[in-house]
Order: sequence, then structure tokens, then C-alpha cells
Amino acid sequence: MATENIQTQESGDAPDQESKQTQVEPFEIGVLPLQQTTLFPETIVPLAVGRARSIAAVESALSTEEKLLACISLNKENVTGADATPGDLYTVGTLVMIKRMVRDEETMQLIVQGTERIRVLEWTQEQPYLRARVEILPELKVEDPEEVEAIKRNMQAMIQQALAMMPQVPQEVRMAVMAADDPVKLAYFLASVLNLGVEQEQKMLEANTADELLRIAHGLLAREVEIMGIRSKIATEAQTEMNKAQRDYILRQQLKAIQKELGEDEGGEQAEAEMMRERLSAADIPDEVRKEAERELKRMEKLPSAAPDYHVIRTYLEYVLELPWKKSTEDKLDLKEARRILDEDHYGLEDIKERILEFLAVIKLKPEAKSPIICFVGPPGVGKTSLGRSIARALGREFERMSLGGVRDEAELRGHRRTYIGAMPGRIIQSIRRAGVNNPVMMLDEIDKLGNDYRGDPSAALLEILDPQQNNSFRDHYLDLPFDLSKMFFIATANQLGPIPAPLRDRMEIIRLAGYSDQEKLHIARQYLVPRQIQENGLDPERFTITDAALQLIAARYTREAGVRQMERTVGGIVRKAALKIAQNEAETVTVDAADIKEYLGAPKFYPEEARKELPAGVATGMAWTEMGGEVLFIEATLLPGGSGLTITGQLGEVMQESARAARSYLWSHAVEFGIDPEMFKGYGVHLHVPAGAIPKDGPSAGVTITSALASLFTGRRVRPDTSMTGEITLSGLVFPVGGIKEKVLSAHRAGIRRIILPARNEGDLEDIPEDVRRELEIVPVSRISEALDAALEMLVANPPPPPPSAVEGAQRQSEPEPLRVREA
Repeated sequence: MATENIQTQESGDAPDQESKQTQVEPFEIGVLPLQQTTLFPETIVPLAVGRARSIAAVESALSTEEKLLACISLNKENVTGADATPGDLYTVGTLVMIKRMVRDEETMQLIVQGTERIRVLEWTQEQPYLRARVEILPELKVEDPEEVEAIKRNMQAMIQQALAMMPQVPQEVRMAVMAADDPVKLAYFLASVLNLGVEQEQKMLEANTADELLRIAHGLLAREVEIMGIRSKIATEAQTEMNKAQRDYILRQQLKAIQKELGEDEGGEQAEAEMMRERLSAADIPDEVRKEAERELKRMEKLPSAAPDYHVIRTYLEYVLELPWKKSTEDKLDLKEARRILDEDHYGLEDIKERILEFLAVIKLKPEAKSPIICFVGPPGVGKTSLGRSIARALGREFERMSLGGVRDEAELRGHRRTYIGAMPGRIIQSIRRAGVNNPVMMLDEIDKLGNDYRGDPSAALLEILDPQQNNSFRDHYLDLPFDLSKMFFIATANQLGPIPAPLRDRMEIIRLAGYSDQEKLHIARQYLVPRQIQENGLDPERFTITDAALQLIAARYTREAGVRQMERTVGGIVRKAALKIAQNEAETVTVDAADIKEYLGAPKFYPEEARKELPAGVATGMAWTEMGGEVLFIEATLLPGGSGLTITGQLGEVMQESARAARSYLWSHAVEFGIDPEMFKGYGVHLHVPAGAIPKDGPSAGVTITSALASLFTGRRVRPDTSMTGEITLSGLVFPVGGIKEKVLSAHRAGIRRIILPARNEGDLEDIPEDVRRELEIVPVSRISEALDAALEMLVANPPPPPPSAVEGAQRQSEPEPLRVREA
């Protein structure tokens, strides 16, 4: 260690009373700024000085005979003595005499004695150290001697009370304090030994009278004694309950209580608990939630950080505080702007856009209205999920998507109870936490793909979530607190309604999204798909173009879907090949026409069913609905001489087989009416076949088509090749309505068919068909089978039916010669 240079400054006692009264003229003196402390007259205090500016001030004082220095406290916490300016210091300080100084390599250790209170009149120097012109303040006067004496005695009583709780204080100090006659010196002494803070200490130093000084000191001493009493009470209570297992816990509780009463900065567990309490106080949450959170927080404060429940409760409180219990997004109620956004993102879909605008109008008129719960049902690729994002953008709300495909555990939606290790809230609550508001647009994707097993049925949990009468108090198993879901805009998506349980379907407003027509696909590709693929693949519209004919060929021969997802991938493949040509400098710009498609994509992948130019007797054109949209199918029938009954092939389901038997029975019972020989039903069997035998088919809508095919077979009148039909039949000859009209009609239109027979009660469904398609079609509504057969069959008998077997046998008998009779000899 470096050798310490110790210098002892000998000086006389502080100036006597007479010299104090004569020293009234202002004088100039060096100033030592003090941080976080205040010096008082008649007190002896050690100081450590290390900054160059402060050392210069001390050295200037030591160079004088009086060794006097002004000590003034800083009024700002973030300012140090090195960069303090006159404005950073109080104006009242203490004149001190340096009694002793010890110097080492970097600092000076001082012992100083306060002599007088001083006030700064003028700052005369800032560098290399602060100097000021000061005046000595007069001694404090007593205005009310009785009050001062009473306060002094009260203070001495409180000091005795405090000393009783502080056995470690030396006896000499106790006697000196209790024997003090001067109340001012007693107050200054207490201020110097108690940690009151600079602000309170400065108030005492600046007191103008002894009465004011003692009142301030009395209040501060009373607070400190109260804190000491609380500390003693805590220690006493803890001592009565202390045992070997609780020792560490009690010590932590003592520390927490002391720090809380003193207002000191806490650390560790206490800091975390206090931070949680501050967040809880500032959080805007319901009273019921606040009560439960405070109860859990009190439990956490009693636990050590090593306890397992400590972290469980902390995670629980974080979820409670982060949830947007009352925070909502303000809806955009500009209907024109919402319409513009919906049109910008999606082509067509007028019914859905109208429904969203209706909801906005209701919210505009009645802000407290509940949000709808909608289910989009349609084939893949028609834009169900992207429509949800567009709705959120139009409403100005947050968007959260939750895929339900393959979800089998009910706890994924409702969460796990906190008794389980690793428990978490359900996906509904987690999505709300991510969104940060309690009214997002929540998309429940693939709701028809939900599963169930021994762990529970997720669709049963959705019954409460999607019920507007119940979801205003949804309780997640993890939170076990009511959360209001009624403000959320739920949008479910599904490809089929069949797998969705009936009670769940009943809670949703079903909106069907049918497949797109070829013209709609062309518009979507031109407006959305092609520009997006050009941008994603690094090109620009000036360097790549594709004609409408090429897009129509892609839709018809290279994709087979109701939506446009495959079409976008196919267009993307063409754009990438064009980008390769441009990158290899083989071409500056690329234009793709229908004739170039084969070069880019190869041979066509699909050959959709087309209308046949001629149909033989026994063949009729029908329409079917599929998940991919709609398809045209041909039903073929032939007679089996010598056979009997009805043979059905083509993977037909039970319902479709029953339709075939009902059609045969109806024609048999009305054979005379339609010009059919009833004997044909006895002498011939019938084989009914529907091509594409690898694809299962079912449903009642093929009834009219099967009846037309059988009627054509038995009468020899061919079905018109430009006509396609659908409808369910009954044995009484009625035609009932069926579903999927839009998809079926669009599939027939794609196949080149321009005449449609459908049930009369399905005429209203024609409004869903695009106007450009309706203009090219002839619609024939029918309500009875006889009307359908009149519209479907040609008038001329092109292929006469074979004669009944009984007539053939009679003709053969007439043409045979009589056998020779041989008489016996």
C-alpha cells in the first residue's frame, strides 16, 4: 500500500458567542458540494473527498489559518460535485472547520466540525473549485418557550422509547443525549445520526426559529420511532412462531416488512412482488379479477422463491395482468371505406360483403350490439381464410387465426387446471393475449376437422365459446376467472357441414362460398394472382405478361378445383420459368399465350367431362356436387335379355341406389302412360352404370337423371345432348329440390351444356349464379317427373326398343312347322 501522508491540523475551539455576534460582515469562502448528506452546526462528521474539484476546495481551506470551508448540499440526485453548477446547490449550508485530514493516493479523509449556518449571497467562482460570497445566519430564536420546552421533553421521551428498543447503543451516548439542555443542539444531533434524507435535513437546516426546527425534528423522530416499534413488533411476533423449519421464512418476512415501512429500494423477491403489486394497481381490470389477483399475490409474497408454487403463481399473475380485460379496438364505422377494402381484397362474394356491412351498420347505430358468429362453408381455395383477414382490416380490428384441424383435446381450448405441472391457458385465451384487445376477429379455421377421443370432445367446448348468451362469462380452466368473449367477432371455416355437430351448427350463421366460374377465375387471376406472383418472383408487369386465353386454358385443363389455389401455384410456375429466361438473358420480356402453355406446363392434366354431341338411348347427363365444386356425370342404362331385376355399378351409395329403384318402380307403374310395354320390365333385366367407377357417389339429386335414362332406354327416345338435369324424385311422381345448384350449373356450363332442368323450388338459387353465365343458359323448372321427361326426351324414336319376350316367343311359334306325326304299326 502507498504510504499515507497524515497531517493534523491543530486549531482552537470554535469561536465563542461574542465573536459570533461580531462576525456579521459577508465574506468569500470555498464551497464543498455534498451528495446525499447535510452537515449541521455543533456536529463533528467524517468526510471523504475524491474529486479534483472538491480536493481543490479543501486544499484552499487548508492553506488558510482558520481552515474554514462552506459545505452545501446538492439539490439534485443525478448531479455530482465534479459537474455541479451554482443552480444545483441549495443556498443555505454550514460553515465547517477542518479538524483533521488524512491523504492517500486518490482521496482525502476529513474530520470536520460544523460551526455556523450560512447563506450564499453571490457565487464568485466555479473553476477550479466553487467559491461564494456568504453571510452567517443569526442564531435561532425561541418564539414560544413553553412550546419549545414541551417539544423537547416529548423528543427526550421518544428517545428513551427508542433507546429501549436499541440495546446496542453505548451508555455514554444515552447519557449525553438525555443530558442535553439546548433543544437546537439536540435537534441537530438527531438529524445527523438519523437517515432522514437530504430534503428533510435541509428543511431543518433552513428553519428560521427554534420552534420551527423542533416541530420538524419532532415529526421526523416520531416516524422513526414508529418504524422501530413496527420492527420490534415484527421481531416479537416472529420470535413466538419461530422454529427450525420457519427460521429462514421469518427472517425474510422481517426484511420485507422493514423495507416496506422505510420505503427503501427492495431487491429480489420483494422487488418482484412490489412490481406485481404496482402493475396490479395500474391495471384496468374487473373487481372480481382484481380481488382474486390480490389474493394470489399475497400468497406469493409469503413463499420463498425456491418454492414450486411461487413460480406457478407468478406465471398466473402475469397472464392475468397481460390480458386485455377492458381494452378494445375502436371499430372503423366508415361503410364506404369498409366496402372499398373488401372489394380491394376479394372479387365477387357479394353476400358476404353485404353481411359485413350490415354488422358495421348495426354497430354504428348500437355500439353495444353483440358481434355475429359466422361460419364460411365452401371448397378449398375459394378464399375463406383470406376473407377473415380482409374483414379484420375493414373493421380496423386485430386478427387472430386458430387452426382446429386435428385438435382432439378439449383442454387445448379451455386450458389445464393449475394443479397440473406445466399447465397453460387454452388457445382462446392465448390468442386474446397475443392480440392485446378483447374484441379481435378470431378465425376458427377447419372447424369441421375437429376430432374427439377419451380426453374429451373439443366441439363440446365450442358450444359455450360460440354461444352469444353464454360466452360473456367464459371461464378458462387455468384462469378460473370470467372473461367476456361476446365482443369478439368469431369466423369459422369448413369444407363440409356434415362433420360439424348439429348443436354447434345451430350456434353459427352459415354462409356458403361456392366455387368460381371460369369468368370469375379469369378476373381473380388477372386482378390478384398474376400481380402477386410477378412481385414474389422478382419481376415487374413490363417484363412479364400472360394473356386471358392462357389463363382460361390453365383453369380448364391444368387445374381441377372450385377455388384458385392450384391455379395460383400453376401461374407461379410459369412466372418462375419466365424469370429464369430473363435472368439468363435469353429474353428481355416474356409474353405467354395459350399456344405457349404446353411448353411451360407440359400436356394438359385434366380433360373435364364435355357435353356429348349425341347420346344413345339409355344415356342421360346429370350434375353432381363435390368438395371441389361441381362435376358433370353421365348415367348409362342397358337392357339384359333374359335377365331380371336391377344391376347397379359405379360405386353408388345407398341413397343413390334407392333413387334408381324408385325410378324403375315409377316407370313400371306408369308404363302405359309413357308408352312402355309393361312386359319389358318382366322379360328384361336392367344394368345401370355411372362412369368414373373409382369415385364414390351418393345422394338423391340424381333421381331425375336416372329416370330420364331408364325412360329413354324403354321408349327408344334419346335424351337431348344439350340438356343436363338434377332433382330428387318420389314414387308419386314429384320432383323435390336439391342443394349445390350453383356448383352444378357452373360445372354444366363449363362442359358446354346450355339447357338445365332443375326442380321448380330451386329457381331462387339461380340468383347466386353469375349474370354472364345465366344469360347463356336455358333453365327449365319442373315439379313433376312427367314434366322432366317431356323436357329431356326427344320426340322421335331413334332406337326402337326390342319387343317384349312374350311377343317374340309367339312369333317364333307361328313360323315353326308342325311336327310330323308317326302312327305306330
